[in-house]
Amino acid sequence: MIFLLFKGILLGLAIAAPVGPIGVLCIRRTLVAGQAIGLLSGLGAATADGLYGCIAGFGLTFISQFLIDQAFWLQRVGGGFLCYLGLTTFWAQPAAKAATIKGTGLLSAYVSTLALTLTNPATILSFVAIFAGLGVAATKQNYLASSVLVLGVFLGSALWWLLLSWSVNLFRTKFNLQRMRWLNRGSGLIILTFGIVAVSWKG
Repeated sequence: MIFLLFKGILLGLAIAAPVGPIGVLCIRRTLVAGQAIGLLSGLGAATADGLYGCIAGFGLTFISQFLIDQAFWLQRVGGGFLCYLGLTTFWAQPAAKAATIKGTGLLSAYVSTLALTLTNPATILSFVAIFAGLGVAATKQNYLASSVLVLGVFLGSALWWLLLSWSVNLFRTKFNLQRMRWLNRGSGLIILTFGIVAVSWKG
C-alpha cells in the first residue's frame, strides 16, 4: 500500500505540474496577495483532482458519464469564467500595499479554482485511463487500493501547489508597482487566451 500511495503522489504531481490557467492564476495570486492565497488557489485544484480520482477509482459510472455528456456546456461555463478572470486580471490595478487577508478571500481563492478545475470534464477521462492502466478497478476487493491511490493523487497535487506558492512567494519583494502592472497584463492575456480556447472547443 505504501508503494501505491507513492505512485499516487507521483501521479498527482504529474497532473498538477503542467502550467495551465490554474498555474498562471496561482502564480499571479501569490505575487499579488501572498502565499496563503496562492496555496488555497492550488488546493482548490488539488481537491478537484481528488474528486475526479474518486469518480474514476470507485467506478462511479453515472457521475462520470454525466460529466462526459455535459462536457460541451461545462467547458463553456469554465471558459466563460476564465475569460472573466482574464479580463479582470488584465485591468486590475496593483495595490500600493498588501491587502489584509480575510477568511472570505481565502475561501474565494479556493472555491474559484475548485470550480474551474471541475468544469474541465476531460480530466475524468485521464483519470479513468490512468486507473485502468494501473489495474485499479472498482471492485469490493480493491476499494482500499483505490482509496490509497486517490489519497496519493491529492497529496501529490497539494504538494506541487505548496512548492509552487512557496517558491513564487520568495520573489514577491522584487515586484514593484510597475512590474505588478505588467504581471497583471501578462497573466490576464494568458488566462483570457485559455478561456477563449475553452469556449471555442468543439469537443
